[in-house]
Amino acid sequence: MRYLRSGPRWRPPEETDATRGKTLGLRSGEIADRNIRVILEAIRRHGPLTRMELGKHSGLTGPGITNILRRLGDEGLVTSHRRNGAGGGATSTEFALRPEGAFSIGIRARQNRGEAVLVDLSGQVHDRIYFPLTRTTRVASILSAIEDMIGRHADLPIIGLGVGSNDWSPEESDQLDAVSKLPRSYVENECTASLLAERTIGTPAPRGGLAMIIIDEDVQAGFLVRGVPYSGVHGRAGNIGEMRTGPDNIRLNTVAGFDALRRLVSDDEFRRLLAGEEPSSPLIAQWIREAASHLLDPIIAIAGFIAPSVIMIGGDLPRGVIEALIHQLSVERRDTSKRPFLTPWISPMKPASFSGGGVALGAALLPFLNTLLPPVSG
Repeated sequence: MRYLRSGPRWRPPEETDATRGKTLGLRSGEIADRNIRVILEAIRRHGPLTRMELGKHSGLTGPGITNILRRLGDEGLVTSHRRNGAGGGATSTEFALRPEGAFSIGIRARQNRGEAVLVDLSGQVHDRIYFPLTRTTRVASILSAIEDMIGRHADLPIIGLGVGSNDWSPEESDQLDAVSKLPRSYVENECTASLLAERTIGTPAPRGGLAMIIIDEDVQAGFLVRGVPYSGVHGRAGNIGEMRTGPDNIRLNTVAGFDALRRLVSDDEFRRLLAGEEPSSPLIAQWIREAASHLLDPIIAIAGFIAPSVIMIGGDLPRGVIEALIHQLSVERRDTSKRPFLTPWISPMKPASFSGGGVALGAALLPFLNTLLPPVSG
């Protein structure tokens, strides 16, 4: 039997927070671990919450929520108190995150500069330092920064270390773990770390996924699909800097990366840019125009094939420069003298929520996500 295209179509049921989180093929310990994370994230995002409210956010049963809350309380990660009613009287018990229950250190390791942050369980930054790096002494410099930070906060329960880097090697992890006073380190590429920061403590995860573009020495992209970072085969997804772009068909890295910016501005202006200042210079405006002209091609590709709800742009550039770049991308999109077509739709673009794209912040969340709540044994 044939049906007309204009006839009724089956529509899949609308997804809820509970149905989106269902995963097939998990062992019992992994299910318990996932449920604990769901409760902790609900409290972090929406708390303080009562048991009934937690049930609405998580889809879990009352006894399951009670057991999880008991465990989180024993770990010192949540606290409880009686919620005051409209007349001032106490009503249900509500549960809130206890940020000081755990701390973590996150490292962003670039080719010649590093960043270290100390965050609590809520993602609040308590300490931040920047330091120079060289390839041959990178582990030693990072270890020195970690030891200084631990020394300044010796009374805090620092549970682990995360590293955000695109070229970090297993050998470097072994060297760092062998001498660090913290448990083993966890490593993610920069875009994935940035997306973890956005997903966990940044803007609420939009329907339809999230894409992140980070501009540094190279230009890279990351994708969050149904709340999970997508890395592709061999982790190769997002290497947009190697694309041939623009009317002149040249590599994106050579026009939008920091090397192109360094060639245009003075050393002093470049240092001021990385320090967060926004020097007014026609050369910076020139870089913005050239970068936007070539960055638009991968953005159109991302919007056409993945269609995320939002494309965020981040890095060490000041927010005003990133906002000017986003504005220029909109101008380029309407310029048919360069591209003889108008794209019908591209994802909305906005700056990343955190400085540096949130890479160090996302790296600091890795120990929380990997070791804070291990699967229940037996």
